[in-house]
Amino acid sequence: MKNRWEIFFLAIVFLWSCGGDKTTDTIKNAVSYKPVPEFVADSAFAYIQKQVDFGPRVPNTEGHRKAKEWFIQKFESFGLEVKTQEFQAKTYDNQLWNLTNIIASYNPSAKKRVLLAAHWDTRRIADKDTERVDQPIDGANDGGSGVGILLEIARIISLSEQKPEIGIDFILFDGEDDGEPEHTTRPNNSQVWWCLGSQHWSKNPHEKGYSAYYGILVDLVGAKGARFYKEGHSMIYAKNIVNKVWNFGSELGYSDFFIMENAPEIIDDHVFVNRDAGIPMIDIIEFSPRAGFGHYHHTHMDNMEIIDRRTLKAVGQTVLFTVYQE
Repeated sequence: MKNRWEIFFLAIVFLWSCGGDKTTDTIKNAVSYKPVPEFVADSAFAYIQKQVDFGPRVPNTEGHRKAKEWFIQKFESFGLEVKTQEFQAKTYDNQLWNLTNIIASYNPSAKKRVLLAAHWDTRRIADKDTERVDQPIDGANDGGSGVGILLEIARIISLSEQKPEIGIDFILFDGEDDGEPEHTTRPNNSQVWWCLGSQHWSKNPHEKGYSAYYGILVDLVGAKGARFYKEGHSMIYAKNIVNKVWNFGSELGYSDFFIMENAPEIIDDHVFVNRDAGIPMIDIIEFSPRAGFGHYHHTHMDNMEIIDRRTLKAVGQTVLFTVYQE
């Protein structure tokens, strides 16, 4: 028996109409949606809890090492081809970090590929907090939520009889959540001390000549009351992908999450994938054009108490739906 998502999407017809540029060219013909399995928010939640149980995933720590081993094992258990990209990078305070980007590929022989990404490390300080400022954070949302959603998508694909017709590469970037403490004067404004993993991968992809049709980055995607606006760099580099994903989110009933409003540019992993790897990538991230990041950002409030299954469901189902339509 088909689940409710499959029944719904077999029946629904969506007419695209907007337009003038390549992003929103009018498509006259009706497009039938392909059936999509159901994203299980409880499972994604459990994956986030597992990460938090390892402790902060700060590079060069035991929690970081254990999480890395678990991610590799989980992707392999889903039947994906897993590669690791190990490298070293210096931090803003001249530490040498051992970092690992983890790449797991579904249908690796397919020429048409979509890239799904998140970062798996956590911040070593709570510089927006008023207590325990010098201690690392749990990173349940900032890091954990994006990884949890990607792991659940990988699990669903591995078990579902209905498979995507494309290749999908899941990339967990390391060394994203560092950078100078809040309100610190940067000694060299040309150097970005965060997004270390994506900076490395974008100039040194795991496969020579690697390319993807487009990419979706998920970051800060699990908090209660989250709202996702159309981030500025995403609109500059991949406006058509943003509009497609946000329209899908709305059609799926998640218009209270996917807000049809632009937000300022954010320097996140997708910037380097766009700029240096030449792959159009969007960023689904909680960042309000008026309030900025959520109240928990870079504080000890970024723990399991702020994670909401409804938010995970909205983002996970929308991303899963998007890749199944290719």
